[in-house]
Amino acid sequence: MSARALIVLPARWGSTRLPGKPLLDRTGKPLIQHVWEAAVGVKDADVLVATDDERIAAAVRGFGGEAVMTDAGHTTGSARIAEAARGTGAGIVVNLQGDEPEVDPGAVEALIELHAKTLRGDRPAFVSTLAAPFPADADPADPNAVKVALSQPDEDGIRNALYFSRSRIPYPRGAAAYHLHIGLYAYTPETLQAFAATPPTPLEGAESLEQLRVLETGGRIAVGLVEGAAAGIDTPEDYETFVLRTTG
Repeated sequence: MSARALIVLPARWGSTRLPGKPLLDRTGKPLIQHVWEAAVGVKDADVLVATDDERIAAAVRGFGGEAVMTDAGHTTGSARIAEAARGTGAGIVVNLQGDEPEVDPGAVEALIELHAKTLRGDRPAFVSTLAAPFPADADPADPNAVKVALSQPDEDGIRNALYFSRSRIPYPRGAAAYHLHIGLYAYTPETLQAFAATPPTPLEGAESLEQLRVLETGGRIAVGLVEGAAAGIDTPEDYETFVLRTTG
């Protein structure tokens, strides 16, 4: 891998709510192919699928993608991409979930540039991620919509994450503007491996949000703001909606 960035798509077979999700193909293509095609639209980046199942790997190779088998015992996507990215030589590694078929390549490019910008400064971010203004038709009390509280921009114009929660943050005692977290992450190879080697932390366990491990251990998370978030595929209903949007 010679590009400055490597995008890794973690794709496992055993989704609780949607088993075999990466290979759902009612659009005429497996879901993982839609994500792959979006990812290869990102400039100056290589793309790799990290999976625990040979059926997924075979499907990826069948449409011309690159896949690597990883340990089936991984409990997080970050651990899976850490194994897959080891030794690739990429300068920045992006964790793009394998169930985000409508991700905007421009948003991924903005994330990579944000992380590169922090690395050029005096205080590099441990990891960078994205957020968007909370959609007007969404409920901030929904625990599946992760909220992030942000700092004011620093001297480089970069905001940092103060906290992530499934609860409403900030609590609306007065007017509150919520930001929706978008689960894309950019690491250096070193911080990715360090993250994967760090045991889960109490707040991470309480909220079931692995990015809290970084904040609990003193790491900086830089956050870039984009206009909106693409819909991920978590449930059969999500997939049905995606099929209808894709096939008309």
